[in-house]
Amino acid sequence: MPNEDTIPPKLAARGANATVSGASAPPRKKMPLHTKILIGLLVGATLGLAANAANSRIDLDALFHTTDALGHALRIAEFIGKIFLRLVLMVVLPLIVSALALGVLELGDVRKLGRIGLRTLLLTLVLSISSVAIGITLVNAIAPGRSLPQEQREFLQEKYAKDALAAEKQAKAAKPLLNMLLDIIPANPLQEMVGALDGSSPGNGMLAVMFFALIVGIAISLTPERTGTLVNVLEGLFDVSMVIIGFAMRLAPYCVACLVFKVTAELGVDILKTLFWFVLTVLAGLGLQMFVVYPLMLATVARRRPLQFFRDVSEATFTAFGTSSSNATLPTALRVAQENLGLPREIARFVLTIGATGNQNGTALYEGVVVLFLAQVFGVELTVAQQITVVLMSVLAGVGTAGVPGGSIPLIIVVLTSVGVPADGIGIIMGIDRILDMCRTTLNVTGDLVLATCVARAE
Repeated sequence: MPNEDTIPPKLAARGANATVSGASAPPRKKMPLHTKILIGLLVGATLGLAANAANSRIDLDALFHTTDALGHALRIAEFIGKIFLRLVLMVVLPLIVSALALGVLELGDVRKLGRIGLRTLLLTLVLSISSVAIGITLVNAIAPGRSLPQEQREFLQEKYAKDALAAEKQAKAAKPLLNMLLDIIPANPLQEMVGALDGSSPGNGMLAVMFFALIVGIAISLTPERTGTLVNVLEGLFDVSMVIIGFAMRLAPYCVACLVFKVTAELGVDILKTLFWFVLTVLAGLGLQMFVVYPLMLATVARRRPLQFFRDVSEATFTAFGTSSSNATLPTALRVAQENLGLPREIARFVLTIGATGNQNGTALYEGVVVLFLAQVFGVELTVAQQITVVLMSVLAGVGTAGVPGGSIPLIIVVLTSVGVPADGIGIIMGIDRILDMCRTTLNVTGDLVLATCVARAE
């Protein structure tokens, strides 16, 4: 109930009269954000397809610079769409530094982690790397982004020539693998932060920033008695970043509508066919991780029957699918781990709490697939070194991703810009992100329970 002090007297009296007469209406339920985004996608796509059909014989790139109604509409749509991207990019760096540092800090004192912490870390890396590798392999094999006709991709290359040139320059300047790995350790973290988003950093850009944040988190965990103020600052920075991203997500339905309108007006129905192949690629990757990798881990490491395991954890997986949030599913996962799987309480609490933010297999896979898919759509050829960078950044981004719906979007934009793919492309997949978010969250939570089961068996 709202505070009566905040309600104007006339409205308060009207509400009181309604209550007395028994005619008070129940409060309206707000439409969920994901529904609004889906509506925005449908509206933008419909208007864009109509504009494309009406001007199919006109050079839309030239039309973009004309002064007629559609030219104005395209320019306004691009402007509104970029508001969302700028709001997200504005807080990416503080979000990553604070999220990764606090994520490491939540592990506790690294000197006290012992066997459980080490096994959790190693198995998390194995599961995360396997998921990203599956995603990258499928994107390269299926090539969903290349289903877009060549002339459409050439149009995008010309339109985003500046970004394509930057990507080509990065590819030519690619360093040997050993030097690339060395550049993960930043000589000047501030310089890396300044150049992380525009490709002007002297080292590995965002990957170096992530490494710096991880080291800061480890150092803080070793000196807890002297770093309380710094922890409070990082927590405040993370909270503020999430609030600003919340502002951006409120604008997302309108901005997504504008971004999708612009893309479909330029590319027509071909982009929807390409999007269909993208969804199939993501679901195939999630399916392989869920029904091949996890059963192998359960059978060989945990010595459990996979079918019985999936029955035991079904309540947690359905909750994850419905909420799209690892954090919201955590209480259910803890109860399932102890009551259905019979895991020791201390191991279940430690592994599942860490896994809710650190073991995001589905998110890491999705981020890798999105980056390579959009690179194919925009005709950006990524070298082997750049694809390795995508793998590493996706694994680390899985640690820094907030366990809430849509939490991966900011970090996807980071990985896109780091390899020279236009961030505007995120609008192509935003409308269907919710259903894929539900699927990858299910994989995340199941992976946490697999991880806890394997650690408990080893102990």
